[in-house]
Amino acid sequence: MPARLLLQLSWRNIWRHRRRNAILLCAIAVAVAGVMLLNTMMRGMQEDMMNTAIGNLTGHAKILEPSYLDDPGIERGFAVDDGWQDDLPNNVLGWASRIRIPAVVMSERETRGIQLVGVDPAKESISFLGDAEVEGERLSGPDDARILVGALLAEALDTATGRRLVLVTQGADGRTREAGFRIAGVYRAEIAGLERAFLFTGLSALQRLLDTDKVTEISIRIDGEDLDTSTIEGLAGRFENLAVVSWRQLERQAAAMVEVSGVSIYILFVIVMGALVFGLVNTLVTAVMERLRELGMLRAIGMRPRAVVAQVVVESSAIMAIGVAAGLALARAVFAFVADGIDLTAFDDSLASFGMRPTFVPVFDIRDAVLIAVLSLALSVLASFYPARRAVKIKPLEALRR
Repeated sequence: MPARLLLQLSWRNIWRHRRRNAILLCAIAVAVAGVMLLNTMMRGMQEDMMNTAIGNLTGHAKILEPSYLDDPGIERGFAVDDGWQDDLPNNVLGWASRIRIPAVVMSERETRGIQLVGVDPAKESISFLGDAEVEGERLSGPDDARILVGALLAEALDTATGRRLVLVTQGADGRTREAGFRIAGVYRAEIAGLERAFLFTGLSALQRLLDTDKVTEISIRIDGEDLDTSTIEGLAGRFENLAVVSWRQLERQAAAMVEVSGVSIYILFVIVMGALVFGLVNTLVTAVMERLRELGMLRAIGMRPRAVVAQVVVESSAIMAIGVAAGLALARAVFAFVADGIDLTAFDDSLASFGMRPTFVPVFDIRDAVLIAVLSLALSVLASFYPARRAVKIKPLEALRR
């Protein structure tokens, strides 16, 4: 049978049962749109958790003294040779060397344990500190001996910009260091926990306090997560006596959540599309049983079995293709309303435990749309073979007697 005639017959059969096929098309469109929108949410969650972990002073890769993670302290720092960054590959967006050590901060009324971080502000565009909103003044450079305090920590300490705080930590010689610092500014971060945990000062100023010229870490941010493995291998060869670890090793909870959400996308698709396939098979079987006399007549006048199979498959594929196209268009239209982000400030504390920001931004990935379209059409073809087999088994004489 010519392909054109086959397409004409299939198209007319679809329109013969408009109400039933319209209901099926609506079901497919809603299911596809739902899966696609949930995928955008899951992709947004993945992106948010990954970017939060990387921006949380971690970077895509970090250079550390091997025993630093077990017992953080300046005694596990290391010296950096001048010009080491000249060997970095072209995909590196930036790097920042820091001192990050535990300390105790005291105000007139409160005492808190915090992470004291010495930074070069010009290098912190790779971390959340570069974009943080600051009330007051930012640190002017690595020699600035003032401090930046998180808003929630400042509230807990009952202090403000311009006041002084006392910091107690351990120096490079193992002795306690205690010094007063004036607050240059109060920063706000999208993750509330960061405001409570980190207190920043100039890198060189902190080195003078600790009596050292070492740093405890170097964070590196690269262009594209897929390239971090080769970058880490190259850095490991450059820093033979140091550990070069990826953000997935440093932020294991966030990395695990990213992996789980990625697998969940495909599980969700299989469940929803599996249910749709059963509905499609049921509809096609019903259509075949209603057309026994018609199919018997076509067989009687010479239509071959493979032409009958092809007709049923084409009808199934056409219904699925129209439904998928409508579903993806619906999903794209709905996505336009939430593309700028969804405000989840009311759940800030709960989201922070998953490493997510209070403003949730869905991510529309064209690869998901292509995957849904291809797999849906493949499933529709597979699902149509059972009713097509029923149609082929129809004997022309028996069908004409009905």
